[in-house]
Amino acid sequence: MEDPVIRIPPYHYVHVLDLNSNVTRVEVGPHTYIRQDHERVVFAPRRMVMVPPRHYCVVLNPVVRGPTGAVLLDGAGQARLRHADLDIRLAQEPFPLYPGEEIKQDITPLQMVLADTALRLRALLDFTDEDGKKFLAGDEWLFEGPNTYIPRKEVEVAETLQATVIGHNQAIRLRARKECLDRNGTRRVTGEEWLVKQVGAYLPGVYEEVVDVVDAYILTDKKALHLRATRTFEDEEGRVRRTGEEWLVTQAESEAYIPEVFEEVVAEVAVTTLGPRQYCVVLDPVGPNGQPQLGQQLVVKGEKSFFLQPGERLQAGIQDVYVLSEDEGLLLQALQTIKDTNEEGKEVTRRAGDRWLARGPLEYVPPAEVTVLERRRAVALADNEGIYVRDIRTGKVRVVTGQTYMLTESEELWEKELPPGVEALLAAARGDIRGTDIGAQSSFSPDAGVPQRDCTRAITYQVPHNAAVQVYDYRERRARVVLGPELVVLGPGEQLTVLSLSAGRPKRPHARRSLCLRLGPDFCADIVTIETADHARLQLQLAYNWHFEVPKDPKELGRLFSVPDFVGDACKSLASRVRGAVAAVTFDDFHKNSNRLICSAVFGFDEGGRLREQLRFAPNGLVVTSVDIQSVEPVDQRTRDALQRSVQLAIEIATNSQEAAARHEAERLAQEARGRLERQRLLDQAEAERARRELLELEALSAAVESAGAARAEAQARAEAARIEGEAAIQQAKLKAEAIAIETEAELSRQERLQAQEVRAQRARGEAEAARAQALADVEASRVREVVAALGPETIRDIARAGPELQVKLLQGLGLQSTLITDGNAPLNLFTTARGLLGLAPPLESSAPQGPTL
Repeated sequence: MEDPVIRIPPYHYVHVLDLNSNVTRVEVGPHTYIRQDHERVVFAPRRMVMVPPRHYCVVLNPVVRGPTGAVLLDGAGQARLRHADLDIRLAQEPFPLYPGEEIKQDITPLQMVLADTALRLRALLDFTDEDGKKFLAGDEWLFEGPNTYIPRKEVEVAETLQATVIGHNQAIRLRARKECLDRNGTRRVTGEEWLVKQVGAYLPGVYEEVVDVVDAYILTDKKALHLRATRTFEDEEGRVRRTGEEWLVTQAESEAYIPEVFEEVVAEVAVTTLGPRQYCVVLDPVGPNGQPQLGQQLVVKGEKSFFLQPGERLQAGIQDVYVLSEDEGLLLQALQTIKDTNEEGKEVTRRAGDRWLARGPLEYVPPAEVTVLERRRAVALADNEGIYVRDIRTGKVRVVTGQTYMLTESEELWEKELPPGVEALLAAARGDIRGTDIGAQSSFSPDAGVPQRDCTRAITYQVPHNAAVQVYDYRERRARVVLGPELVVLGPGEQLTVLSLSAGRPKRPHARRSLCLRLGPDFCADIVTIETADHARLQLQLAYNWHFEVPKDPKELGRLFSVPDFVGDACKSLASRVRGAVAAVTFDDFHKNSNRLICSAVFGFDEGGRLREQLRFAPNGLVVTSVDIQSVEPVDQRTRDALQRSVQLAIEIATNSQEAAARHEAERLAQEARGRLERQRLLDQAEAERARRELLELEALSAAVESAGAARAEAQARAEAARIEGEAAIQQAKLKAEAIAIETEAELSRQERLQAQEVRAQRARGEAEAARAQALADVEASRVREVVAALGPETIRDIARAGPELQVKLLQGLGLQSTLITDGNAPLNLFTTARGLLGLAPPLESSAPQGPTL
């Protein structure tokens, strides 16, 4: 059962429910409450709500209080509540919660608003603050720090704003959320944007929002800013900028530029710097009125630095000034009529389309009305080099060789085209490859890849030694033949004659192409099929030696090229002669006399019946000097089989005869070997018997020698032993004597070394003592000299006289004339007394000790 006595501690409270009236009241401690039967305690004693300083709490459904602060009750005695209302309670005495009251927000510290910080507040209800200022629901305002914000139930905190720090060369871009006055007092409409450039912390107004922080563009002497107006406005300098207008801001106007709201940065323009030998062409330059002059050009020469204005552009970038040397020139063309100066310095008029050549040495910058067609350089040509030059006015083409030549304004280089086959032959001719079997220079196929050459250069061909080249001029309709070694330079209308020669075995027409004709001597080989009178078909491989007879008259040199394919023509002619001669003889006759038959068929006989030495072709002067049969092979299979069988039979017969001879020789050699072997066996047996007899004799002699040798050896051993013992004793005695002598000599040597060391030591000690004494004497003498020098001769004289004078004065004081004082031990020398009395020095001869004198 619940205890009816409830002890409520201080600062605690309980809710008591009256079951009769269904009213709940509050009991506050300290108090001892006795519960009645019709009452019920809702909860155990609770601690009152204590709000510390600088804190607050929010109470939901607060009680209604009167003017004095007392809680108002209704007719039933129940505390009246403001339902759905809030009450913000700050620091105060602890208070209980009445029935129906709830803590919506627990005890919370008051919010401190720091410096450069603000709270954006919004009114939830219409109210009037303590200062009498009225606020309507939806109004917003700022609560700026530093301060402590005390909340109200009619106000909510929309957000916390932080001040934006504006540094040097910075600005913030603001936008108005609704019509308002900014901090400078300027009225702003909804959506309007503006910049704030004042350095420091900026706290946006209640209806301002920060769009962005804008950094300034740092402008230098090498960088400018290209701007465009997005709408018509008036800038800070009072100039009206229209929509789409573009302009340039440089360092001269501002070192650090912050674009305005209605300014758009198109690009950062780098400075255009021209060196002393550079220039540029500016298209659509800006005129004095600031507007681009469309279609115009402006040439700017260095040394200069500038910025391209909006709408301007460079035609070909920065270009170098044309610096022409003596061998260079510029081909120029006037785009419109201009005044110019020629090479002589005279003024001339250049009409539109005129062409002229500016020769070096000079530095040239083309004006805007002049275009440079080509930069030309003088071509240095050796004696064997040339170029094709065409006059564009007349169309004539000529060859310029052996000089340094520069094209004039009415000339141009002409390209001479050659057939692909000739191009390939010229490329191959640089190696001068000799043909293997036709005596003509070999070449590549016309379809092969040909190295590219300069078609404007004069075509040259080096004619090899002992060769000829035919050049045909299609304009003059004449040909000329050049003999090597020579260099051929083709004129504009000249072409080289291409020789199409037969090659291969057997010869195939048009197999080789060449530009030069070898004059020989050389050889060519061919395979000819012949048939004898007995219908034996043979295949001959023949080689012909040939050469050309060169006419002495230059006009007749053309006959060398009268036969296009001299190889095929000569081989066909010689093959027909050989076939005709062989058809009249049988195979056996041809086999026996093939060389004579072929030579007679080729060369023929003269009127005297002698074989000619050469065959001459009159049309082109070709001379065949010899014929060589390299091989003969049957063509018919039956002939080839019969010839092969006969050859095999001959080989077999020769082989059998060789085998029989070899077998007979082998049998003969075998018989001789057996006879020699039997004879050697008999000789070996006789030699063995002789050796055995000698062995037996030696064994007998050895036994006799062994018996006699044993006794002799024993006697000799004893004698030898005695001799060895005697020699050993003698040797031992000698060794003992030698050992004694060695010991004696060693001891004597040791004694000598010891004595020598003692002598050296004594000498060293004596020398050291003498040196020491000498040093002491020197020191003493030096000391005495120094003392004497320090005292001086007068002082020493006074010291020496002081004693005798004192004695004399003492004796005079005593009244004595003379006295003698002795200790009795020293004898008296009376011989020198008289001298002493007289004050004379003793004689030098006397060295005896003297007694005391007066």
